Amino acid sequence: MEAQAYVQMAESEARHWWFVARRKIIASQLSQLPEAKARRILEVGCGTGGNLGLLADFGKVSAIEMDANARALASQKMGANVEIRAGRAPEDIPFGPGSFDLICMFDVLEHIEHDEQTLLRLRELLCDDNGKMLITVPAYQWLWSAHDEFLHHKRRYTLRSLHRLFKRCGLRTLRLTYFNTLLFPLVAAIRVKERITGNDTPSGHDVPRAALNATLQRIFASEVTLLRHFNLPFGVSLLAVVERERGLGSPI
Repeated sequence: MEAQAYVQMAESEARHWWFVARRKIIASQLSQLPEAKARRILEVGCGTGGNLGLLADFGKVSAIEMDANARALASQKMGANVEIRAGRAPEDIPFGPGSFDLICMFDVLEHIEHDEQTLLRLRELLCDDNGKMLITVPAYQWLWSAHDEFLHHKRRYTLRSLHRLFKRCGLRTLRLTYFNTLLFPLVAAIRVKERITGNDTPSGHDVPRAALNATLQRIFASEVTLLRHFNLPFGVSLLAVVERERGLGSPI
């Protein structure tokens, strides 16, 4: 990501409707995992640390972040409570096999050129006893926009392409669903309009006015209840819970 993007993220992630509502959805999903509060947790690509406080409610947290400026901002937020190491996926992951019960990647995989190699490497880090990954990514390549360019995305995914990726990596899919569904028509309309008008200005970074921000947050966060009961058929993003395929042997 551009250095400017990290600065904007650090300034907005505490208040912006998208970050706030996504954290509520992530917290709900984490609370549904077995032994949710007794875990060794790794966040890959923690950015400026907006999710680390949330993850710390569910276990002992470590993190990897390749950008020095982002690591510094994250460390300012968390102090000595979270170990944040320099690293880069897939070639430089500074932890050993079997180190974690839960690995999280929140809108990170789409930034990585070699996504398959990354998942294979992270699979080794999972403990052999019900270790899991919780992953979110952006959906649908046809939604590609200047926003993706600004964030240095490599791709967007579909449910089918993500499921196939997991299968190639020896990961068993426990849950795979779209989300940010209720706002999908609005986002799709904006992306189509940008394409028609040739607008190449990144959108969606600034925190909207308070009333609009609160409304969008309320709509997006309402999917917490929906996702407790069923998967959603389409959306701006995808959420997955995966584990090591049985019979692949211990990672250690």
